Amino acid sequence: MDNSQYLEIFIEESKEHLQMLNDSLMVLEKSPGNIDEIQTIFRAAHTLKGMAGSMGFQNMAHLTHEMENGLDLMRNGRLQVTQGVMDVLFQCVDALETQLDSVAEQGEDLFSGTEELVKQLASVFQGKPSSTASVAVQENLSPLLDYTESVIQKANNNGKSVFAVYVTLDSKCVMPGVRAFMVVRAYESIGDIIKSEPSANELEEGRFEGRFALVVITDEDEGMVKSLALEISEVAGVDVQRLDSEGPRSSAAHLDASMTANQQTPGVAEKNLRINGTKSIRVDIERLDALMNLFSEFVIDKTRLELQASHSSDSNLIETVQHLSRVGTDLQDIVMSMRMVTVETVFNRFPRMVRDLTKSLGKKVNFEIRGADTELDRTLVDEIGDPLVHILRNSLDHGLETPEERVHAGKNEMGTVQVSAFQAGNHVFIEVSDDGRGIDRTKVLQKALERGLAEPGQENSLNDEKVFDFLFQPGFSTADKISDISGRGVGLDVVKSKISSLGGDVVVQSQPGKGTVFTIQLPLTLSILQAMMVQVGDEKYAIPLNSIVQIDRVRKQDIQSIQGHPMVGFRGRMLSLISLKDRFSIESKTSENTTLTCVVLSKGEKMLAVEVDEVLGQQEVVLKSLGNYLGGSLSGVSGATILGDGQVALIVDPNAFIR
Repeated sequence: MDNSQYLEIFIEESKEHLQMLNDSLMVLEKSPGNIDEIQTIFRAAHTLKGMAGSMGFQNMAHLTHEMENGLDLMRNGRLQVTQGVMDVLFQCVDALETQLDSVAEQGEDLFSGTEELVKQLASVFQGKPSSTASVAVQENLSPLLDYTESVIQKANNNGKSVFAVYVTLDSKCVMPGVRAFMVVRAYESIGDIIKSEPSANELEEGRFEGRFALVVITDEDEGMVKSLALEISEVAGVDVQRLDSEGPRSSAAHLDASMTANQQTPGVAEKNLRINGTKSIRVDIERLDALMNLFSEFVIDKTRLELQASHSSDSNLIETVQHLSRVGTDLQDIVMSMRMVTVETVFNRFPRMVRDLTKSLGKKVNFEIRGADTELDRTLVDEIGDPLVHILRNSLDHGLETPEERVHAGKNEMGTVQVSAFQAGNHVFIEVSDDGRGIDRTKVLQKALERGLAEPGQENSLNDEKVFDFLFQPGFSTADKISDISGRGVGLDVVKSKISSLGGDVVVQSQPGKGTVFTIQLPLTLSILQAMMVQVGDEKYAIPLNSIVQIDRVRKQDIQSIQGHPMVGFRGRMLSLISLKDRFSIESKTSENTTLTCVVLSKGEKMLAVEVDEVLGQQEVVLKSLGNYLGGSLSGVSGATILGDGQVALIVDPNAFIR
């Protein structure tokens, strides 16, 4: 059977389940008695096993099968959650990720370490027999109901219900294992299956006599639970019994009778309730990219039409173009929202990484994530992962002290590292902060002087931001000892160039003894933005609207010169004044006007006034890359756009001016 058409779906869904495994294992490690997390881990491993088996990836199926055996012991209280158990489960997840990478890259699972991990699993599961040697213990109806009051009471206290569900398949069912698997998956979609008779392995392999039983914890009512299995073909009957903490055993006789009765009942009962259909679909990112490119072309043509309509007296044309503009705005909102994903998809990988690094470094860390629901363009989310990983590694390796050093400095032995995200205007800010030793300004300056990045005598004239900006120079490192974790002196320059290529910026703030904060600023999207069009000489420029604070007229006599730099007053403070004409060497006629047109730009708390000849008005522009030839040679320019009259206008990068 050719499953290649399902490969992409398999890879994406497997990534989600592996992330779920990682997250739940992290929680379980901190609270070993958390039965809910054990159920989640078991369900994820069970689903992965079924998916891998159906695709023919036997190494993955075999490993998840062995994990499932141990997890079944854990959820039934027969195996304690120890550090040794957790370590080998984390190794299994790493192996599964390696296997999945092999599948994604080569179309097959070439991982060779499965059997060694299976041996480790058997060892930490305290000598419990592996399923390769024996079949799971058969359970009769009485143990099926033999659950402690605390488990059911906990479910009831949380507003959940516990049901014993007895399913009878049609006597003519050709593939009972497949039908049983479909029933199990259906109930896993609405809750947790905490027990089955016969075992999950026997159900999947079809080793049962046409009937089986499940114990399900769910938020749904009894009617929904019953109708769920009846939605599946070749299910002849379903009997449901609610269990409660006061007497789960009392219904055993009734349920025995129900199973016998169900076996005699052919046909499918009337479907009282329907499951809500899925309201979301998976879309290949390349299709979204193609959609965005087509929409960008639409925006360019829409701008040209608007220009033509502004010079026309045809009322029908004007009305049609106005309607097209409104439709275009709504369409843009939809297209942009389709591309927006939460940064959670990136942040989710960090807790596991921090856990492993802190263990190898011998440090104690309280790792916090905030603002994971902040949305960002999918393209940006895919690109920021590696820069964030490198910054985090630096914080853990260089930033945080060892427990002994922290205690000696009067701090809590457990350090804190926090990753947070938030939106401000049309930008997203991501901060990585720690409460460690901070950055030694003197040490950075000394290294900068040695490398000729700073000149002697500048020590006092450079502010902290400019000093710490040296850290982003290629090969710059103040580490006394280079480690594999912090990147062997290479990395922060790559971080800077990557963030800059995305139209963003990264700055560092630090206080000795108190900690360091890396702040990354990113645009919400890379494709379309609202801009203010300005004219300087014969050239037109687009300035991103989200960077503009105010547009004002300034009298020439109010311009002051401070240390040779022109300054203007604005809201009680003095701002540097620069001219786009001078910055870009544009020929412009000398004006006899006594006032200047100034655009006030901001980046956080910093502001700057930019002189232009004329403000043309607001316009929606499509950001086009300048390519490799010009991209790195034009400081202060982030890209270009095509105007309605076909001319090309450069897009100003306010961050470059303010820096």
